[in-house]
Amino acid sequence: MSRLKAIREQKNLTQEELSEKSKISVRTIQRIESGTEPKGHTLRALAQTLEIEESLLLQEEIIISQEKHEVKTEATEESETVSYSMIKMINLSSLLFVVVPPLNILVPFLLMFITKQRNSLTKQIISLQMFWTAIAPIVFMLGIFLKLGKEFTLILMILIALSNVVMILRNAAEIDRKKKLYFKLKFSML
Repeated sequence: MSRLKAIREQKNLTQEELSEKSKISVRTIQRIESGTEPKGHTLRALAQTLEIEESLLLQEEIIISQEKHEVKTEATEESETVSYSMIKMINLSSLLFVVVPPLNILVPFLLMFITKQRNSLTKQIISLQMFWTAIAPIVFMLGIFLKLGKEFTLILMILIALSNVVMILRNAAEIDRKKKLYFKLKFSML
């Protein structure tokens, strides 16, 4: 079964309904379901309409188990199981180490390998933490150079840490609701 067809059926949509919502022709949807790989605008429109990551439409086959909130993908080379509860745990593990920046990357990275969740979502979670860890000291140093006093520096430190907490919690909520990330980068650092 094609990935698009399996996801479309899981969302209880007909080809015509998906066509209407995504503004992609029924014929194009039929071609994709019969084996043509979606690209560009078509890929983005279908992923956005189905509220999934674009990468999920690029694998060859999919088996969805709604009870366990897991998606099994069977590509030609390897088989991978996506467990959204594990991805959420990996995301929330960064929360424990918000004030110790290297650990907010290392712990999720180790959990990604231990739980065998090497997928685009976990890589994006870790990339986001790496980016935040690189940007936070720069923002902090800029705040110090402004020389606005100790109170300002303390408030800036708290705001920097809170920004990461908000990102982590918002992404956790989005993983629960839509199986994707709310805050994500346009690129991967892994």
